[in-house]
Amino acid sequence: MINIVQADGAAERAVLEAMRARAARAGAAVDKAAAEIMEAVRERGFEAVREYSLRFDGAEPRELDPAELEAARSRCPSALIAALEHAAANIRDYNEKLLTRTQEWTSPDGGLVGRVVRGLARVGIYVPGGTAAYPSSVLMNAVPAKVAGVEEIVMVTPPTENLSDAVLAAAQIAGVDRVIAVGGAQAVAALTYGAGFIPRVDKLVGPGNAYVAAAKRLAYGRLDIDMIAGPSEVLVIADGTADPKFVAADLLSQAEHDRLASAVLLTDDLALARAVDGEIVRQTGYLSRSEIMEASLRDFGCAIVCPSLEACVNLANEIAPEHLEIVTADPRALLPAVKNAGAVFLGAWSPEPLGDYLAGPDHVLPTSGTARFFSPLSVDSFLKTMSVIQYDRASLSPVKEEIITLAESEKLTAHANSIRVRFEK
Repeated sequence: MINIVQADGAAERAVLEAMRARAARAGAAVDKAAAEIMEAVRERGFEAVREYSLRFDGAEPRELDPAELEAARSRCPSALIAALEHAAANIRDYNEKLLTRTQEWTSPDGGLVGRVVRGLARVGIYVPGGTAAYPSSVLMNAVPAKVAGVEEIVMVTPPTENLSDAVLAAAQIAGVDRVIAVGGAQAVAALTYGAGFIPRVDKLVGPGNAYVAAAKRLAYGRLDIDMIAGPSEVLVIADGTADPKFVAADLLSQAEHDRLASAVLLTDDLALARAVDGEIVRQTGYLSRSEIMEASLRDFGCAIVCPSLEACVNLANEIAPEHLEIVTADPRALLPAVKNAGAVFLGAWSPEPLGDYLAGPDHVLPTSGTARFFSPLSVDSFLKTMSVIQYDRASLSPVKEEIITLAESEKLTAHANSIRVRFEK
């Protein structure tokens, strides 16, 4: 069952606070352990990485050769390979259309200005292992990097006894250059500082457990990161025209991620909320991860009945959800009012799993309210820019006195002199 809350100014606030608090559950012990691992790898390099890998994963780090990736691909069902290739093609097409390119133009002063766009030199992708093996995440992280022109993509994944064939196949399809079996905070540290055959990278992306997230926070500044991913979440805005079966299915698709996942319905129709609740009970009965879904919905799920769709959108903007579905009679009419969301899904036939797997936009999205200031992963995430300025004497001369005036106002006489000497006789 899902808790149905009548919005009264206070009840919905309690829901918001519970959602925000759940992202901070890792605690100081995890941060301390991650810090110790990061420092040990910084000081002792590969020796420390090897020790932690043996301790936590029972195996030494190793690099996989291309033949292993090809063999993994050959073991995958042909239907899975076709689906991965289709998804990769859509992701590639989407990011190629977004790609920012180098531009130069003549400024109002007559000089040449512009911006050079470059792909990062080397990017690391963290891919969880074990039961949390997601080949779709390999595509979502690696394909945009490839489109950006990243010179080398290094994927790391825990050295489990049986590495996921689907994950390795996805790495080959996406064009990953190197795959290294190493995981945990020690993998983050190795990619941060460089350790033996594991290279230092310029940016690290991809999801991981609490220790990986803590290590990424510590690594930031020595390298760039995508974001600190919190528990997954979906928020559905629906009116009385929505099919409760569809809405319930979409809420459950997020609730099955883990017990901390959040699935929230905002509606102006109490009857719909009750019908969705009934559908949740019915569908949970035949789905495989029912225990996880029930815990997630009990602790972090609810239906909030608001006085209007406008009030629903206002509350959604405050929540700033990772995934926002709008399932109303005219979903596009509400889009201009949406300010904060990682990804927006419009209409009954655009369920959130479409974005997770195949549509093309990335499923690496800001969580825990950070959509207020973070954006989804995309080709832009793997680019850096350099500004370009080229004036000649004719274009510098008319502005020289203004530059000198500005420099002297800041008491930077050498700056002023750099301009002045060019026009001395």
